[in-house]
Amino acid sequence: MKYTTFGRSGLRVSEAFLGTMGFGDDWGWGAPPEECRKMFTAYAEAGGNVIDTANRYTEGSSERIVGELVRAERDRFLVTTKYTLSMDGSDPNASGNHRKNLRHSVEQSLRRMGTDYIDLLWVHIWDPNTPLEETMRALDDMVRSGKVLYIGISDAPGWVVARASTMAELRGWTPFIGVQLSYSLLQRDIERELIPASEALGLSVAAWAPLARGVLSGKFTRGEATQGSRIKRDDISERDLAIAREVDAVADDLGATSSQVALAWTRAHHTWVHPIIGARTADQLTDSLAALELELPEDAIRRLDTASAFDLGFPQDFISMSRDFVYGEVNKNFQPRH
Repeated sequence: MKYTTFGRSGLRVSEAFLGTMGFGDDWGWGAPPEECRKMFTAYAEAGGNVIDTANRYTEGSSERIVGELVRAERDRFLVTTKYTLSMDGSDPNASGNHRKNLRHSVEQSLRRMGTDYIDLLWVHIWDPNTPLEETMRALDDMVRSGKVLYIGISDAPGWVVARASTMAELRGWTPFIGVQLSYSLLQRDIERELIPASEALGLSVAAWAPLARGVLSGKFTRGEATQGSRIKRDDISERDLAIAREVDAVADDLGATSSQVALAWTRAHHTWVHPIIGARTADQLTDSLAALELELPEDAIRRLDTASAFDLGFPQDFISMSRDFVYGEVNKNFQPRH
């Protein structure tokens, strides 16, 4: 396992993060505690040091299990959790990104995990009903209290990420160091705005669902059993199945598994994209971790990029097609500094 700094911070993180949304069987499809320990051990032995959870995952069981797993070597691991989602649907203030919910959620997460600090706290999803100023100032106060060391934001538009980052910079508040976003060969939408924004702002990306909930693992295209899957084959589009088959073909050519190829692709263009690897069994996790040793050839990357190509849409497409008109014929001889 290799390490790099996360965003514009000195925090050293491993190439891949361990996703624990399925730690605990409260939702009917997760892993029991003993299997969670096996997965945690496999990840730790591979050198992984970032454990990603959230207050709502398996109704709090995920945080409790994570807390037990890291307790013996708490300072060695980076525990990231999230707030925003409601743990009490009858209470209007038990959700959202306002100061009251932030304080309550952090206190509850600390108790569930049996720790006195959170390495990185994610805003779980953009809340349009809370002023961004309130959220950023409240997060800064939480960092100053010592209960949170770093902050990031998940599932938010690019303009929200940019505005929050600029606000923190101008007001001397704690800035985001990363964004957590859905990213896979089946869902490349973040390449429109959020990837360029992250690059410009110096943010790292934690990519959730890099296997598109198992569609890119080969289990729907290689005739493997799909019992217990949260999605059904009939719910998968022909486009997505075609992309999955191309992943299978590349994997066969390289002597790798489909999961390994799909995971390796998420890091093929940007080393600051970190796939969040989730699994139900230690064997699945071990297979996925092997993706970190797989370097995709340029031809394989092109094949996968082509198979999963999508329209960037306005204004990106318009800006691209207008370059010669905007800059003149000399544009052909211009090379920006990199």
